[in-house]
Amino acid sequence: TLTKIPGLLYSMGGRVDVGPDRGAAPTADAPVVLTIQPGVVIYASTGVSWLAVNRGNRIDAVGTPTSPIVFTSRDNVLGLATDDSQGQWGGVVLLGRAPITDCTVAPAATPGSVNCERQTEGAVDPAYFGGATPNDNSGTMRYVQIRYSGYVLSGNSELQSLTLGGVGSATTLDHIQSHNSSDDAFENFGGRVSLRHLVLTGADDDNIDVDTGWKGTLQYVIGIQKASGAPDSMIELDSANALEAQAPRTHLKLANFTFVHRNASSGNGAALLMRGGADANLVNGVMTTSMPCLRLNGTNILTADPAIEKLGPPVFTSVAFQCGATAFVGTGGVTAQQVADVFNAGADVTSTFTATLANTFVNGASEAGRNATDPRTVDAAFDTTTYVGAVRDAADTWYSGWTCNSSTANLGAANTACTTLPAL
Repeated sequence: TLTKIPGLLYSMGGRVDVGPDRGAAPTADAPVVLTIQPGVVIYASTGVSWLAVNRGNRIDAVGTPTSPIVFTSRDNVLGLATDDSQGQWGGVVLLGRAPITDCTVAPAATPGSVNCERQTEGAVDPAYFGGATPNDNSGTMRYVQIRYSGYVLSGNSELQSLTLGGVGSATTLDHIQSHNSSDDAFENFGGRVSLRHLVLTGADDDNIDVDTGWKGTLQYVIGIQKASGAPDSMIELDSANALEAQAPRTHLKLANFTFVHRNASSGNGAALLMRGGADANLVNGVMTTSMPCLRLNGTNILTADPAIEKLGPPVFTSVAFQCGATAFVGTGGVTAQQVADVFNAGADVTSTFTATLANTFVNGASEAGRNATDPRTVDAAFDTTTYVGAVRDAADTWYSGWTCNSSTANLGAANTACTTLPAL
């Protein structure tokens, strides 16, 4: 237990493991549980520090709306961090036993089986995840900030602000802010975990990256790019590789989101990139960008194949896009017209929206005038909502008090700046 003691900070001097890796199959061993009390600040004293909650163990990091838990960097503690700082340490990594695809430890293993495991991106030493326990439990994180994280080990191997590998559905992730990750705000590598109330500010790559057979729900998501740097897409859905036909099939279900995409030259070529034959349902969303809104890559994103759990093209319902001059892009055998047809097949959708968002992300008159759809028609795990976007109106302040402010987004007068620490 990391106890809240006035004036005390906790330091990570390198990789910190919560318990040993207990393997892909459930065991009778009692888990090691890292408990973090509200208001605790944990900082990385080296640039390669990171927290690994290994399979069979748990984190219990539960802050409060007025006393969040903060993971951050040494520079932040010393007052050296700026609104452009990023990549100053590794991040938080949860590793579980839920099903995945693209097995790397034993490439011939059956995807989704107990023998299908992967190694964590960015980890020099083994940090395995995967198994056949969909309801695996890696613990709880609630009212948590993760600041200035993400580092590249080599090539495309990196840690995100929050990296989720094979994390199961019994895990609770709610009210989490990722701020200024040098890579993605968070990435799901397989698993069944769902997330709620996410504030994603300043990610320098993608905001949401889901891959290798993840199935779950996301609801109430604010994603805002910083104006500097080279941030990429709001969503990067699955990867294009030789293993695209594997099941379990990645299926993104996202409800009540507001995305502010500020980069005019995204490497992915659009604010949303969907590929790899993945499935997607987006409902009750608002997005602004000066780029194309949606890129679909590969003809297998358009098809249905029950044998590999492929349902068909992405489905958009009650979604309003404010796009650049070109709204839709198709690659890998998909035409721009096919992408437009996929989007426009949805109910209550528009790609010619003019946003009236207040304070960057709060619904205004135009957003309030949009028809909403009950997200429970997509998945019973969703809450019922009667509005599009992540924030209903000025009276809806779920994002405030436990987050931090920056030049990217002012999230409430009760917040401190991300460049400073909360009162210790």
